[in-house]
Amino acid sequence: MPFPTTHPALSSALDKQGYAEPTPVQAAVLAAPDDRDLLVSAQTGSGKTVAFGLALARGILGEAPRFGRPGAPLALVIAPTRELAQQVSRELKWLYAEAGALVVDCVGGMDPRAERRALQAGCHVVVGTPGRLRDHTERSALDLSALEVVVLDEADEMLDLGFREDLEEILDSTPKERRTLLFSATIAKEIATLARRYQRDAERIDTLRRDEAHGDIDYRAVRVAPGETEHAVVNLLRYFESPGALVFCNTREAVKRLHNGLRERGFAAVALSGEMTQKERSDALQSLRDGHARACVATDVAARGLDLPDLGLVIHAELPVNKAGLLHRSGRTGRAGKKGVSVLVVPYNKRRFAERLLDSASIEAGWSGPPLAEEIRAKDQERLLADPILTEAASEEDLTLARRILADSSPEMVAAALIRLHRQRLPEPEDVYDDVRDINRDVPSPVPRGGKSYDPLREGPVRQGGEGETAWYRMPIGRQNNADPKWLIPLICRLGHVTKKDIGQIRIFDRETKFEIIAETDPRFREAVKGAAEGDIRIEPAGAPPSADRPRGPRPPPHRGGPPPRNGPPPRGGKPKRRANQAPG
Repeated sequence: MPFPTTHPALSSALDKQGYAEPTPVQAAVLAAPDDRDLLVSAQTGSGKTVAFGLALARGILGEAPRFGRPGAPLALVIAPTRELAQQVSRELKWLYAEAGALVVDCVGGMDPRAERRALQAGCHVVVGTPGRLRDHTERSALDLSALEVVVLDEADEMLDLGFREDLEEILDSTPKERRTLLFSATIAKEIATLARRYQRDAERIDTLRRDEAHGDIDYRAVRVAPGETEHAVVNLLRYFESPGALVFCNTREAVKRLHNGLRERGFAAVALSGEMTQKERSDALQSLRDGHARACVATDVAARGLDLPDLGLVIHAELPVNKAGLLHRSGRTGRAGKKGVSVLVVPYNKRRFAERLLDSASIEAGWSGPPLAEEIRAKDQERLLADPILTEAASEEDLTLARRILADSSPEMVAAALIRLHRQRLPEPEDVYDDVRDINRDVPSPVPRGGKSYDPLREGPVRQGGEGETAWYRMPIGRQNNADPKWLIPLICRLGHVTKKDIGQIRIFDRETKFEIIAETDPRFREAVKGAAEGDIRIEPAGAPPSADRPRGPRPPPHRGGPPPRNGPPPRGGKPKRRANQAPG
């Protein structure tokens, strides 16, 4: 359906941007009465910014062909983060360009003096973050007396980030007769309370597709060995080759570590974390928008509200802590009708948590191992053969040079050179371990029960006992986590700064693994593993495990003299009765 009748200047702007028909939220907002407050719940990427931009025009522009002289702002848009506020500002500027609107940004990290000068000079619309807007209000730099409309964008995120007090201070300073448009991904209890306090007879608009909540996102879960997360991320980026990818970590340190690892391998990657300056964050985002960078490694907070073009892939390098985090992260892709892929990187020891997380969000994800190097190389061949460079029309200058090259080289040599040039720009895929036993969780693990020993220098169980003195250590990971020497050995070597030859026997039990370190390496190993960990896997000293041939049942209590104890409780009276043929002691 075409856009409903809107202001001529806005219709022209929509045509220039290629907007042919409204999204569900845009159609619903335009159909709402002009004088009603709105309480709107809509998924990310649904076109909310254009929706409230069109709704604002009715109150601040009306039937006038253009805006008049700027003065005190007529509309105020509040967003949770500076990136989202700046993004909203860009959208409103092109939407209102032909109507002559002056839009001013007020966000943290920018020069407050320049913002105050812009506000004093006059404007029509102000877009800002709660903290900076409150600061300008308290300093009398922001005059809210002429406001006709207030928009709260991503209200749930603003409350999650602790901006309730700032929001209330700002809203209490606005005219009582203003119109209030509240947009939120979910209408939780706190959002409903805020709406009741600051809205009057609000019309509720719900455009979330309850029966197809994740229709535009293909969820996948990739099992990996603990310690191979970075390798898995490398192979996922190489396998999908998305024009834009967002990789999530839980901490700044993890972002820095993974970003450096990707850069070292030749990926065009940027990082986003809370410790970066505003200029660094802006430069990183601009690199993504320009296509100079194809991957962004970020924390949850740094990536709030981001709307990046061509973002076809989200990778959870570290699992989100809850359902809300999973949906928020994944919602960065699959926006505005475009398809996207969300991949959870799941270490073996965290599979149960990942399954509970997906179940809580009612998400069905396909499970698999990480893309293997040979699969990625096969994909590279397909992409090269389908590259438009092979079918595009060549200029006469290019053809002349091609003939000169063919005069000195065979077609096969020229084609081989093209292949080498294509591969030079691609980082090499990593060799990753995939435990095929995990493909079907109902198949019993072939690791023998009773905790048999393994020799890391050759496959298969070996007899108990090794040559020379050794020290035993333990890790809190066992058969339930698909523990296997093939990936345990590299993990031990990384954490303990040892090599394969320094490791003796490995004993795998249900919930833990014990292993030997040779005596001459033990002091260095013991010092290296102090405080070292990968995820929640730590190594600590342990006693030697019991012999595999020893009975696993409980040991009977010690018995000192006298007849063997009876089965069951002793008879009443506290003393055992003597049998008739038993002599007194």
